Amino acid sequence: MRKLPRTYSKITIHALTLLGAQVRQARTRLQMTTTELAERVGISRTTLAKIEKGDPYVEIGLVFEAAVLVGIPLFDVEGSSLGARVERLQDKLALLPKAVRQKRSEVNDDF
Repeated sequence: MRKLPRTYSKITIHALTLLGAQVRQARTRLQMTTTELAERVGISRTTLAKIEKGDPYVEIGLVFEAAVLVGIPLFDVEGSSLGARVERLQDKLALLPKAVRQKRSEVNDDF
């Protein structure tokens, strides 16, 4: 059985395309070649080309690493404050239930 390709929302495609274009723009502004950036990220030039085109099938960690290496701030904050934001969010998540279950509907057995 052939697996159908995954589809993504327009917002996701636009965000990936934007981030990829930002990586390319920053790389060019820094006068880095695709070979130089690919080596720093630890990927092939082909994978870097996919990142810069916004390919949704590239591993997210690789995309973020390329962005960080060319100076693109992730989540509109300085890199040094990301750790503190993660800790605050984890504190909030610790207060939430471990799992979410659908509410069971009551069985109407009143015949």
